[in-house]
Amino acid sequence: MNNLELLKQGYKDFAEGNVEAVVAIWQPDIVWAECTGFPFVKGDGIFVGAQAIIENVFAKIPEYYDGFNIEITDFIDGGDKIVMVGYYTGTWKPTGKKFKANAMHAWTIKNGMVSHFFQAADSAEIINP
Repeated sequence: MNNLELLKQGYKDFAEGNVEAVVAIWQPDIVWAECTGFPFVKGDGIFVGAQAIIENVFAKIPEYYDGFNIEITDFIDGGDKIVMVGYYTGTWKPTGKKFKANAMHAWTIKNGMVSHFFQAADSAEIINP
């Protein structure tokens, strides 16, 4: 499986709620840079390791969103660096507002496993009433 196929499978697993399979493609010391525009992100939004990401990012999704989904429009395949371009959709629970917001993920893959993740998202589109 090449790096792009690995990430496509990871997105499929995430959409199906299979967090165990998602984490299985990560390096143990993965560095995750979450967009700091979200109220649930504290500090610089940098999390290291699966447990920190699960607790500070993944666990927050059902707390803050209903029907959260990632709509992928494109991948830019740079080999060991891959970019996902798309949208986040769902409902922001604190306001009840439905949204479709631009989202971009940049991934770095080393030795067949994800080592770095960087997110850019239009958080204002999501959280503003």
